Amino acid sequence: MKSENFFKKAFREMKENAKAQHEIDKANFQAVKAESKANFEENRGKRTLARAKAQGKESWEYAKMSTSEKREIERQKQQEALADANRRKQEAEDRLANLKENQ
Repeated sequence: MKSENFFKKAFREMKENAKAQHEIDKANFQAVKAESKANFEENRGKRTLARAKAQGKESWEYAKMSTSEKREIERQKQQEALADANRRKQEAEDRLANLKENQ
């Protein structure tokens, strides 16, 4: 008897949690969609000739680089991404620590 009630309660809670997570996912998707649209509208018409030439020159300079130079640039980008991820992780851990202290 107790186990039946336990499982009913557990499955009900799982169902409620799944619904809540679904709502969160939908909200996040809508937020990303709205941000993307806003970014697109902000940048509409800003593809000027000067900007296109600058990007073309940058692309050409990259194409002329040696493989070792390209590899070094990629390593720098990876290190920056890793540092950013570690910074975000540390911020999240700090927030968690603050929450635990305040409880």
